[in-house]
Amino acid sequence: MNKFSETLYDSYCQEFRVDELLYEDKTDHQHLVIFHNAAFGRVMALDGIVQTTEKDEFIYHEMLAHVPLIAHGHPSRVLIIGGGDGATLREVAKHRQVEKIVMVEIDSRVIEICRRYLPGHSAGAFEDHRLELVIDDGLNFVSRANSRFDVIITDSTDPIGPGETLFGERFYRACRDRLAPGGILVTQNGVCFMQLEEAATTARHFKTLFADWHFYSAAVPTYVGGIMVFGWASDDRRLRHLSQAEIEGRYLQSGIKTRYYTPEIHKASFALPRYLLEAIGRV
Repeated sequence: MNKFSETLYDSYCQEFRVDELLYEDKTDHQHLVIFHNAAFGRVMALDGIVQTTEKDEFIYHEMLAHVPLIAHGHPSRVLIIGGGDGATLREVAKHRQVEKIVMVEIDSRVIEICRRYLPGHSAGAFEDHRLELVIDDGLNFVSRANSRFDVIITDSTDPIGPGETLFGERFYRACRDRLAPGGILVTQNGVCFMQLEEAATTARHFKTLFADWHFYSAAVPTYVGGIMVFGWASDDRRLRHLSQAEIEGRYLQSGIKTRYYTPEIHKASFALPRYLLEAIGRV
């Protein structure tokens, strides 16, 4: 393998030079490959779609974790659906007030291989005493669980293969039922310029299920084609409209050091381009 061409879109792709192939195998659920690229470091792909790279993963994972956790203000119980590379877990674990983290990943091999070849992603977070690791399908777990969570983070693949069920009304409804009062659900919803219907579909579900919903964004170089968007849903509208001063105060009090996330970016990330606002019915 000299080059890796991503297969997410039929008419457009990005290509990586493979400087060293580190691992390749077919797990029980998907094809997994990890290789080294001079520009992005180690790169992990599932079923032909790049999931994460060493170089820029911090952008995606900081925004996925810190926006809802800081907005909530006092999260005690956090549920992570997916995120087998461990980087979302790493960022959640930085919040000292979190007492319990449940992580549900369908593919145990992803966890095993990422801990071996992408150790910086989890940075020891799998040893955190607050973690309960569950190997299960995310929809199956939230449909059967009795516990409630202050924040639910869906760190999923695209709506293809094992990740497909994590984008439907049944899953979002089950997540809503698992949220504690004032809880927040955030979801990975793709690059909106290339995957506009994905955000529009999530919006249609959210508007029937949650008192407050929207999207926020970040620019992640690996996820080419424009800005990546994250779904946001809660029963408390105030959490999306915190003042800059309040966000700043919570961030400083947390003592967390970030490379991308700032209170200013937190606030600004909810400002969306008009084409997306039109697609989700927010104009």
